[in-house]
Amino acid sequence: MGMMRKNTGRWHRALGWAISLLLVLGFYSPQAEALRQMPRQMVVAAGQSPRVELPFPLTATLRQADAQVLSATDETLSGGQEAESTLTVSLFGILPLKKVEVDIRENLRLYPGGQAVGVALQTQGVLVVGTSDLTNAYSPARLAGIKAGDLITEVDGRPITRTDELTEYVRKFGSRSLPLTVLRGDNQLQLTLEPKKDGATGSWRIGAWVRDSTAGVGTMSFYGEVTPGGGIRYGALGHAITDADTQQILTVSDGEIMKAQVVDIRKGQVGMPGELKGSFLQEHAVLGNIRRNNQYGIYGILDGVQPHPLYPDGLPIGRRDAVHPGMATILCTIDPSGMKEYNIEIVEVARQSEPAQRSMILRVTDPRLLDKTGGIVQGMSGSPILQDGRIVGAVTHVFVNDPTMGYGLFIEWMLQEAGAI
Repeated sequence: MGMMRKNTGRWHRALGWAISLLLVLGFYSPQAEALRQMPRQMVVAAGQSPRVELPFPLTATLRQADAQVLSATDETLSGGQEAESTLTVSLFGILPLKKVEVDIRENLRLYPGGQAVGVALQTQGVLVVGTSDLTNAYSPARLAGIKAGDLITEVDGRPITRTDELTEYVRKFGSRSLPLTVLRGDNQLQLTLEPKKDGATGSWRIGAWVRDSTAGVGTMSFYGEVTPGGGIRYGALGHAITDADTQQILTVSDGEIMKAQVVDIRKGQVGMPGELKGSFLQEHAVLGNIRRNNQYGIYGILDGVQPHPLYPDGLPIGRRDAVHPGMATILCTIDPSGMKEYNIEIVEVARQSEPAQRSMILRVTDPRLLDKTGGIVQGMSGSPILQDGRIVGAVTHVFVNDPTMGYGLFIEWMLQEAGAI
């Protein structure tokens, strides 16, 4: 009897280990991974066809209010008119495991970008890029607690936006304490600085390197959505304008985008990103303003638009859930001959349910672009990505160790930032 209970206990333990092993294997199975990758909501543009890839024995069925809204054939959903449907993922078509809301949105049509643009931005305050000691004293700025990346927005309670304004206040105050309002990230600080007279120059100094503006070349991503006030929204770059020394995202006080000419190319190499060199300040042909600068690009209002050289009728946008690995193209301007369309491959797509960077990984495949630039170079950021006849995203960054590869951002995230959707 005791031997029987002992054997039964061993059998129960073995069964428990077997069940645990099956659960662990099941968690890492392709079917479980497919379920985890399925979002709770899919957004599809009218006429767009996202793929739903489910390994056997998982199946997908649609429950819809209007039979014409969606069709499911060969794992493809085809969006029709605006409506909402429910996609149910089941085991063998019997046991429901997950429900996905499928939202068909309007077929928003915009102009893709691809034009080289000059960007000139004035900061909202004076950015500290570093501190340094005077010839006869420690840095007053450092002693006051000021750090690289801080933004000085007020002096003695008065707003400042330019470095020469700060210099004039320092001269006027002399040895008197100088009250400062400083932004450090999201925190506002009240600091007091005591200028010192530099032994070498005889001038009053604070011992800090500061700047109030920046300029560079990038690429327009999209434009054409009309605002309630009649202006035309645009988005560009696909990433923030940051200070070269501190990597701080610059807060916009004022800014302009201008028509630019690409005058030279530094070809990209492994470990050394290339660069488009442009000219725009001399002509100063202003296209519009800059109202927002954040991690998803720069945004503002254009003064007017010229006909698009390659897509004069514009293109519909592609929603993120239908972007897929495979062939695509980008539009960019890399020489004085003007905008051209180049072949790329979308290697990998991230399934993002909320705005985030690095939405997709790209590889340049076009021999013309590889020959001239080596792949993706600085200045191509913002180049629109086209797939299946739609604007699906924008180029953002290059891989430092492989200039033929880079990241892209979903156009949906940029349109949200621009207030277009």
